[in-house]
Amino acid sequence: MLPKLDVPTYSLEVPSTDKKLKFRPFLVKEEKVLLMALESGDSKEILQAMKDIITTCTYEKFDVENSPLFDLEYIFLKIRSKSVGETSTIRIKCKDGKNYAQVEVPLEEVNVEVDENHTNKIEINKNISVIMDYPKVDIENSVVEGQEVVSFFNVIKQCIFQVLDGETVHERTDMGDKDLDEFIGSLTSTHLTLFRNFFETMPKLKYEVKYKHPKTDKFETKVLEGMQSFF
Repeated sequence: MLPKLDVPTYSLEVPSTDKKLKFRPFLVKEEKVLLMALESGDSKEILQAMKDIITTCTYEKFDVENSPLFDLEYIFLKIRSKSVGETSTIRIKCKDGKNYAQVEVPLEEVNVEVDENHTNKIEINKNISVIMDYPKVDIENSVVEGQEVVSFFNVIKQCIFQVLDGETVHERTDMGDKDLDEFIGSLTSTHLTLFRNFFETMPKLKYEVKYKHPKTDKFETKVLEGMQSFF
């Protein structure tokens, strides 16, 4: 019988809770599933492979379905850095939108950053406020291809956690779809800007890279955001 190989264990802090979480690198059999999903180009297959890897590599101690998406992205990046190397070569589009450059990204230095102006409380008027939750892994179900406005409203609907009306607190679990649709439909363009700002400034993976333009040899900088930027 062949010997079983020891797998190292590491720890990280979950961005949204600051709690310690143990994890291990993914194994060849798990990487194979991920590579097949990436090769297919199917976003749902890729997401499922990431979810499975996070669940397995955190010894099933992390709640994939009910945690903010930025937590999943961060944890997966840390698992990947300990599995295939702490540096990743990434092809990025230059500022001119035509040429591409390659950069080396030290994955251990990539962190979840929060805009200093970010808040999850959106004030509709002096009496009514909305407390927002962060998008979960099933956010893709709210996105309708080719329908940006519908998708935006769906994402707002998914992320409403509480509605505060004076001293009354309306919990998300007590809100029906019809009531939510009517509430969101009654918002003004000014209100929608506040919701859009919530999503634009919420915590996300972020890292600034410096690269040389392949044609001009001039150095440029670019901020990489979100999991997809680090593949």
